[in-house]
Amino acid sequence: MRQTNQTQVAEFLLLGLSDDLNTQLLLFFLFLGVYLVTVIGNLLLMSLVQVDSRLHTPMYFFLCNLSLADLCFSTNIVPQALVHLLSRKKVISFTRCAAQLFLFLIFGCAQCILLAVMSYDRCVAICNPLHYPIIMTWRVCIQLATGSWTSGIIVSVVDTTFTLRLPYQGSNSIAHFFCEAPALLILASTDTHTSEMAIFLMGVVILLIPVSLILVSYGYIIVTVVKMKSAARRLKAFSTCGSHLMVVILFYGSGIITYMTSKSSKEQKKLVSVFYAVVTPMLNPLIYSLRNKDVKGALRKVATGNFLCRFKITH
Repeated sequence: MRQTNQTQVAEFLLLGLSDDLNTQLLLFFLFLGVYLVTVIGNLLLMSLVQVDSRLHTPMYFFLCNLSLADLCFSTNIVPQALVHLLSRKKVISFTRCAAQLFLFLIFGCAQCILLAVMSYDRCVAICNPLHYPIIMTWRVCIQLATGSWTSGIIVSVVDTTFTLRLPYQGSNSIAHFFCEAPALLILASTDTHTSEMAIFLMGVVILLIPVSLILVSYGYIIVTVVKMKSAARRLKAFSTCGSHLMVVILFYGSGIITYMTSKSSKEQKKLVSVFYAVVTPMLNPLIYSLRNKDVKGALRKVATGNFLCRFKITH
């Protein structure tokens, strides 16, 4: 499995989360369950937004984009992790590893920007409701969504280039369950300071700047909500924003620990990455659907429609 010092490695060995066979089997069933919920939840949420005209609003348009990013993000990582949990030879070719890293960064960075865009959307809706239709036009929404995906591609190109341009000629054992830049840089056969700085700067752009915008948006939202005279309006506003804030804390918190801190150990970062790579994509549709009356209403409408359709057919 090891290559000579003069030869670029052709494949990597993913060490995974545990060496214990029983733990690997347990993780397999846990990851499989989480992935199935992720796929079903995100597909269901996107389908509901498409079929229910009441959900054809900017908020749900961005939520559809987030669900798409979640679905692709999880599919890029979890199926391979499931295969490796049941196989003895946990190897991945250099090309597949590069592709996984590139796609992981695109979908992950797109999520970061989309969460910031969604906080801006809620800020405008709550703080300036009369001008909301004028500010958040469909043209603006499409531009914001396009900008989110474009930003993800740009950051991914930079991070992937600075990671894969380095020579990998020694050990090929990655202490992780998927190909991620910080874990790969440890194996590089040369000084990685420049690459680490480039990735750190991209982290500032894609993590710290969006989270700062989110905090500013929620600052305005809190001030506006506190001034509301109606207790019902205050409760509705906090309920709507509470769902988004839960997602932000989970996703950004784990991402910042991995990409913006150097004190965390490799094992800690590996476990933290499970949150944003496996768990968060599952939680997003659950949080937004279970805490949202509009989505639950659309689900009941679709379920009732299907029941009536079947009832007519049988009779």
